[in-house]
Amino acid sequence: MSHDVLSAPVADTGRTTDRTRSRARAARRRRTVVMGGRALLLVVVLGLWEWLSRAKVIDPFNFSMPSKIWDQIHTWVTHGTALGSLGEQIWYTLYEALLGWVIGVVAGVVLGIALGRIAFLADVLGPYIKVLNSIPRIVLAPIFVIWFGLGPASKVASAVVLVFFPVFFNAFQGAREVDRNLVANARILGAGDRRVTLQVVIPSATSWIFTSLHVSFGFALIGAIVGEYIGATKGIGLLVAQSQGTFNSAGVYAAMVILAVVALVAEGLLTFAERRIFRWKPADSEH
Repeated sequence: MSHDVLSAPVADTGRTTDRTRSRARAARRRRTVVMGGRALLLVVVLGLWEWLSRAKVIDPFNFSMPSKIWDQIHTWVTHGTALGSLGEQIWYTLYEALLGWVIGVVAGVVLGIALGRIAFLADVLGPYIKVLNSIPRIVLAPIFVIWFGLGPASKVASAVVLVFFPVFFNAFQGAREVDRNLVANARILGAGDRRVTLQVVIPSATSWIFTSLHVSFGFALIGAIVGEYIGATKGIGLLVAQSQGTFNSAGVYAAMVILAVVALVAEGLLTFAERRIFRWKPADSEH
């Protein structure tokens, strides 16, 4: 009798371990299949594009082809661009986007949390924020070039206005969605407004804020590129403008590929940081 009682937990533990291993194997198989599907889709799309261009089904002058795009990237990497080395152009655009992203995120989080916590501020500033949000922010890029010149300041400003609003609205909503019981319990334990904001509201709103960070960095890149396209001395956006001006469609696509790689790397870093911060969350809650 005692032997059965003692062996039961061991058997349950063994079955739990087997289920965990099975799930891990299934997850690995799924990741492999997903990655394989992505790679296959990319190969099919690029192969079809190359074939259609070579067969003159689509105009290779306007649509270019993957092989020419690769040749253009290779030329830029090995021999540089008309503006200097490719690395310098990438860093210049990335610097503008990163600086604009950081400023926009900080401003959006601070103002979003403040308006989410202070109803009076929300009532006063709310209509103005809605009006500013309704303005197509891309059209502000030429104004910023006039104000700040062709240097990085005008591109940073374009990135800031694109980043600010999605971060602000997510931070504002996150502050509003905080569990009232948590706030009430914190106050019962003697926490003031400052401690409630720092130790309850901001941690609760973090998942909302991180959701906006994934999208907002892409917006920061868009702001930097549009600003460079309108007027700049260097950067990927200026490469696009020069390629367009010389009817070099391969150069336009090559710049787009480079931007896509930069955006994917940034997305990967943000995802890694999010997983490190939210390690306590169940795995299925992330999807």
